[in-house]
Amino acid sequence: MGLTITQVDAFTDQPFAGNPAAICALPAAADPTWMQAVAREMNLADTAFLVRRADGYDLRWFTPTIEVDLCGHATLASAHVLWQDGHLSPDQPARFWTRSGLLTAERRGQWIELDFPTTPEQPAEAPPGLAAALGAAPRYVGRSTFDYLVEVESEDVLRALRPDFAALRAIPARGISVTSRATTAGYDFVARFFAPAAGIDEDPVTGSAYCCLGPFWAERLGRRELVAYRRRRAAASCACGWARAACTSAARR
Repeated sequence: MGLTITQVDAFTDQPFAGNPAAICALPAAADPTWMQAVAREMNLADTAFLVRRADGYDLRWFTPTIEVDLCGHATLASAHVLWQDGHLSPDQPARFWTRSGLLTAERRGQWIELDFPTTPEQPAEAPPGLAAALGAAPRYVGRSTFDYLVEVESEDVLRALRPDFAALRAIPARGISVTSRATTAGYDFVARFFAPAAGIDEDPVTGSAYCCLGPFWAERLGRRELVAYRRRRAAASCACGWARAACTSAARR
């Protein structure tokens, strides 16, 4: 029997925007080498593989080159597929068992709310070559569980970045999340995410990055609900608690 792979644009309600993910529901656990080969063939930021269990779904994520421990947009897309294709009824929450623990998704009208763990950063020394690779002087550098977080001076600086991806590939982290206060009306902060070491030069929208960005800006702005802007006409809202972060967004097939 053949398998179905569905491509979903996550974190958007517009076509050709957001961040595409491939979703594959498996009848049983598959060999990781095979899953990595499928992800390489799909050549998207992430391909997600689901296996049903009694209390939800096992969920694993693969970029074209590696398996990752946490991925927001492919989780959002996975929940969307489970509801749209009738694997779950609309009122059922999606429960995902992952390398980062239990993650949940629930429908909120036309939106999907994700409950993810926070991964707050700690102040860190900039690794050698980081500023040169980004082409901008950091205002602040922190290190989270997965990534470096770099604050730059302004939204204009952030938008103008033209990184040296080969140099960024040598930075010892999954990726580099670069952010600043927003000057675009209606948004609190802006961000871009570079992960050449994981096979993704620039990810259009990185849900897991908000596990760090949310607490970072919540502390600086003194608010628990924030609206962020990312590239490719994508936006996400974050409600940050002490232990977990809830990101609300939409997905389009």
